[in-house]
Amino acid sequence: MSRPELTGHASLFYNAKEARKYDSSSRMIGVQREITDRAIELLRLPEGKPSFILDVGCGSGLSGQVLEEKGHVWVGCDVSRDMLDVANERIERLRDNVSDNNGNTKDMMNDSDDEEDDSGTMVSTGDLMHHDMGTGLPFRPASFDACISISALQWLCYSNSKSQIPKRRLTRFFSSLYQVLRRGGRAVLQFYPETSEQAILISECAAKVGFAGGVVVDYPNSTKAKKHYLVLSFDRAYKAPAGLTDGSLLAQTQTGIRVDARDNSKKKRPPKKKKGGVKTKEWIVHKKDVQRKKGKDTRPDTKYTARKRPTKF
Repeated sequence: MSRPELTGHASLFYNAKEARKYDSSSRMIGVQREITDRAIELLRLPEGKPSFILDVGCGSGLSGQVLEEKGHVWVGCDVSRDMLDVANERIERLRDNVSDNNGNTKDMMNDSDDEEDDSGTMVSTGDLMHHDMGTGLPFRPASFDACISISALQWLCYSNSKSQIPKRRLTRFFSSLYQVLRRGGRAVLQFYPETSEQAILISECAAKVGFAGGVVVDYPNSTKAKKHYLVLSFDRAYKAPAGLTDGSLLAQTQTGIRVDARDNSKKKRPPKKKKGGVKTKEWIVHKKDVQRKKGKDTRPDTKYTARKRPTKF
């Protein structure tokens, strides 16, 4: 199966049909929940205090739902309108259910201010925005406590037109992310790099704008369970935590961002062998005689013919 990023723009791939399929797949819901839980764990948010979190590439709101369950307030942006429509339907459905339940239990709530809603319905704390992260994030400086992104960052490594240059789009995104995060905040961006060069490009662009941190690789020896998390911080002394399993080979780059080592499994071509043998004077004289017999213009033989030049003048 080819990568979705190779089929074209994300808004075209995640159409209405694909968005419904994505949101209704039990396997996809489970994977998204697991990745989001891991991203929240890497954020190391203060316990018992709700945080204002930006969800870049929120899709149908599966990751936002996990944020709500953790008690956080979030804003999601995505380039696919169809995915946002699915997310908006879920948010509106939750809010309508809460409104109906509050109307039915209004008298019961007046009896005890501390009594919780018997229905157990959770209020959605998310808002949505249609936006391409490759053009930068359109928010005020220091707006968010943290940022997460699930399975979206790798889309910036592909170009769908001449105007889309991956390095520029990545730099523009990380530069705006550096602005909208509050000092002391962190970002955890989970992505699927096609090659190690993509992971290095993403890390270098993040370091170029001032971020510190590194790439955390979970289950590096597994083909299906392997996950990459770019953990970013404002603290220059910050070091990304280790992955969930040992054996992850990480290399330190000049920018200070730790990334996966380059894949050196491809064998290098052996150097071309030089033709052996020393051209003696007899060989050169014979060669010149053959050229003369063919009627070709050949320099006359002198005492300097086949004379070896010194190594240095």
